[in-house]
Order: sequence, then C-alpha cells, then structure tokens
Amino acid sequence: MNNGQPGVGGEGGAVVEVFLQLRKYYWRYRYLGLASLVFVVLTSALGLVSPQLLRMLVDRVMISGHYDELPYLALGVVGVAIVQGACRYGRRYLGHVFGANSVFDLRNALYLKLQSLSFAYYDTARTGDLMARLVGDVAVFRQFVSFGFANLLSSLLMIIFGFSMMSSINWRLSLLALATTPFLAVAAFRFRSVVHPAFSRLREAIADMSTAAQENITGVRTVKSFAREPHQIEIFSKRVDNVVDRHMQTVAIWKKFFPTMDLIGNMSMLLLLYVGGREVILERMSMGDLVASFSLIWYIVSPVQQLGYQINSFTQAVAAGERLVEILGAPETVRNSPDARPLDRIAGHVQFDNVTFSYDGLHPAVQDINLTVEAGAVVGIIGPTGSGKSTLVSLIPRFYDPDEGRVLIDGQDVRDVIVEDLRRQIGIVFQETFLFSTSIRENIAFGNRDVPMSKIEEAARMADAHDFIMELPQGYDTLVGERGIGLSGGQRQRIAIARALLTDPRILILDDATASVDMETEFEIQKALRNLLEGQKRTTFVIAHRISSVKDADLIIVLENGRIVERGTHDELYELGGVYRRICDVQLGDRIDLAG
Repeated sequence: MNNGQPGVGGEGGAVVEVFLQLRKYYWRYRYLGLASLVFVVLTSALGLVSPQLLRMLVDRVMISGHYDELPYLALGVVGVAIVQGACRYGRRYLGHVFGANSVFDLRNALYLKLQSLSFAYYDTARTGDLMARLVGDVAVFRQFVSFGFANLLSSLLMIIFGFSMMSSINWRLSLLALATTPFLAVAAFRFRSVVHPAFSRLREAIADMSTAAQENITGVRTVKSFAREPHQIEIFSKRVDNVVDRHMQTVAIWKKFFPTMDLIGNMSMLLLLYVGGREVILERMSMGDLVASFSLIWYIVSPVQQLGYQINSFTQAVAAGERLVEILGAPETVRNSPDARPLDRIAGHVQFDNVTFSYDGLHPAVQDINLTVEAGAVVGIIGPTGSGKSTLVSLIPRFYDPDEGRVLIDGQDVRDVIVEDLRRQIGIVFQETFLFSTSIRENIAFGNRDVPMSKIEEAARMADAHDFIMELPQGYDTLVGERGIGLSGGQRQRIAIARALLTDPRILILDDATASVDMETEFEIQKALRNLLEGQKRTTFVIAHRISSVKDADLIIVLENGRIVERGTHDELYELGGVYRRICDVQLGDRIDLAG
C-alpha cells in the first residue's frame, strides 16, 4: 500500500531523507540521546585500558617478575569493569528513555494523521496493514533509535581508538590491521545494498499477513456461516508461507555474508600472529605488546564484523521508516483552507449547485446535481444500488470535495468553513452501524463527558431505544461486544440514531438505516423516525431502498446512474408513472405475493 508520497528509496540521500522526515519526533529529546552517546564514548575509551593492563601483566609480572604489582593490576581490572558496567547501564537506560519518548511522539503523530486523513484514503487502505505499521514498524524504528545510533558510534570509536593504540605499540601491526579493514567494510556495505530490498519485502509480507488475520477475525461470523474455515485457513497459510519465504531470503543473504566476515576476521588474526610473532622473535616488540595487539585486533575487527548486524538493524529501520513516512506524507484531500471561517449555528438550508464527483477522477458517481432543500425539510433519496445515493449525501459533511460545482449550506460553500464546525452540526446514521466496545451510555455520548445522563436518555427516547436499554442487565451501563455484536441489528441502529441526535444536529442524514433489518425491526425504526421528525425543525435526508421509508418526505428525489431523474412528493411521482412508480409497483407486488 502506498497511499502517501512515493516510497523513499534506500540509497544515499534517500536514506537520509527518511530520518530527516522523522527527525522532529526524536530531535526534541536529543539531549537524552547525546547523554547516551557520552556513555558510549566512555565505554569505548575504557575498553582500551584492559589491553594496557594485560600488557603490563605479561611484561612486568609474568616476564620481569614484579609480582608486587599484581594486586594493583587486579584492582585496576576490577575497577575498569565496574566503571564500564556503570557506563553500559547509563547508555542503555538513556537509550531506552530516548527511544520511548521519541516513539511516543511518533505514534501519536501517526494516530493524529490517521484521524485527519480523508475518506478517500480509507477507501483503499487496509486495516491490517495500518496496524502492522503502527505496531510492528514503529517498534523496529524505536529499536534503532534507542540503540542503533549508539552501536554505530561505538563501532566507529572502537576502530579509531583501537587503531590509534595499536599504532602506538607497533605501526607495522596497525597497518596489517588496516589492510584487512577495507575488505570487511566492502563486504558489509555490499550486504546492506542486498538486504534492504529483502527487508522491505519482508515488512510488506508481514503487513499482508496481519491484514488477512484482521479480516478473518472481523468476519468470523460470515466465515463460519458459510463453513469456509478451510478456505480462510488456506488464505492465511499462504500469507504465512510468504512471510517465511521472505524471511528465508534474508537468512540466505545472512548465511553468505557472515561466514565471509568471519573468514576475513580470522585471516587478520592469523596474519597478526605470524607477523607479531616474528616481531617478538626479532625483539622489535615485547611479548606484552603482542598480547595487547592481539587483544586490540579484536577491538578493531569485531566492530567491523558487527557492522553486518548493525546494518541489518539499520536496514530494517529504514524499511520501517519508509512505511511510516508514507502515512505521515499521505495527502489530506479534505482539509481546512487557510482562510476557512467559523460556522455558527446553521438553519439547515442545503443547495447542490451543478455538482459532479467521481472517486477515481474518471467515472462520475454523481453528475450535474442541482438541488435546493429548504431548512427543516425532509428529503427522501431513492434509487437502485450504485446510483449515487450515499455519495450524494457524503458531500454535505464534506467527506469528499466535488470535482465540479459547489455544495452550499445556508449559502456558504462548505469548502470555505471550518470542517469541524460543519460536521458538529450534522448527524449521520450509516447503513453499517459501528458501536465501540464500551457501554451503551458511552456509545451514545461518544466522548462527550460533559453531557448529563438526562440528555442521553432523552436522545434514546427520541430514537425509541430507551425501553429496550432499560431491559438490559445493566441498563445504560451494559457493555456491548466489539462492533456491538451483543445487540440486534435494530437495537444497534436505534443506538446509532440516539448518538446522532444527542448533539441536536441541524442536518440529519439517515443512510439506508433500515436496509439490513427485518420488517418488524424496520417498522420499529420507522416509528422512531416518524416520532423524531414530527415537530422537529431539522433538515433530514433519508436514503432508502424501500418506499415505506420515504413516502412521507416533503421531497423525494430518484437517482439513476448518478443523475436526478425524478423529483417531487410521493403522490406526484406515483402519478408521473416513471421510475418511482415502477419501484412502488414492484415493492407492492412483493408484499402481495408474501401476503398470498
């Protein structure tokens, strides 16, 4: 999925660009990171003391016989170990705090971005993929921010310090160590260029697997009702196999790289033993110098070898960072203009002025819509599936912006007002009702902590939901399952209607609220809607497939292929004998057949 800007490459400046774009989330905590790096420097510097103590142990104690110095050398070793341990603790602790704070801000920014993205983004986004980015990719990036930079600096310092000290002992051996280092570096960077695409593919495979799992869990009732468990298991198994295959591709790269690094490192040791041994025999250096150099060669070679692991961590962080940058860089197609005006309490006058809109920019979902709705009117919208009913009303709260024309509320273009002010005055009940895994009271209040219980009950009564709520074990404090599974379809719809009414919206949109319920439940919901609309001065749009839901509307419009083909009252349209009349006759015939 790439719903944002183009993917950031993994080479050169593009890699730097990933960290630059995420810089603001960790830069404010840079002092924690710098403090951690100070401990890295101290730890690396203290690592040079041990070879010196080892040289003194060999030359002065073992060879020269100054045994009285042994206790002091032992205390020195213990002291260095204690200080090094304290520095390592400080480094890891500060690294943890640095990473945790940085990722806290990053994860909040990602969530805020997802909340601000338009409906168009979610039309193609996959929930499982987004969850994989918010959880898995953020964790990978955090690991590198916490310790990756520090490990890279540590390796660099160990190489520089080790080479400098070895040069002070024997410049020939230092040149020998330096001669093998380029081979190690070339192998390490070659590894990085190959493993980065592999890790990018692995992260995508993990996201696909997460999407499959999320969809299967969400749709488990559908799966079981069709007895399609084997089919879903097969789909998920293929995603898992793909993850395993991608992972094994990275393992195949590792198993070629690390033996090569070990071979070069071991060759360095053999050369050091040979050349250093000759230097001792020729009395150009002491045995202690050889032992210290032997210790220092690992101080140089080991971090170069560890570059493989660090590049591995770095590459994973870049791949994860690219996926996070895609979210943060995703365009917000609906946003407040710089000069957007506050929107005061509206009357509810709605006008579509020559409106055309398409989802893909090619095929209009609605076109040439001209419609004026007076404040307080009830408008019924009817038409076949795919005729543009839901699309039309989604332009009112500015879920999308029209490609052509204007949508005006009380004479103001909805693009010229603050979108949050606009949506606060519009109540919407979608066809697919969504309830959160919390109490009924909290679902109706929906984050409004200041609303009194009396207002919640009033909204529930208006939606004809109060009676059945009071029959539940804990009444308004009854917990509902995920997506409201513990309630019937009609109960969920009436709670959703109560939620929409709680804010006393000036415009109410009912998007086929009775489409997925039985006739008895439909009757109950329609009764609630009739009670709701009687005496109310709010503009209401009722989308329906059933004539019974719209026949009492002040105005009925009939959509076909995205165009308004008929408009008028029920009696006017029936007398017209067009599309509306045919729909009425079909539905009336169905009811007669059922009665017979």
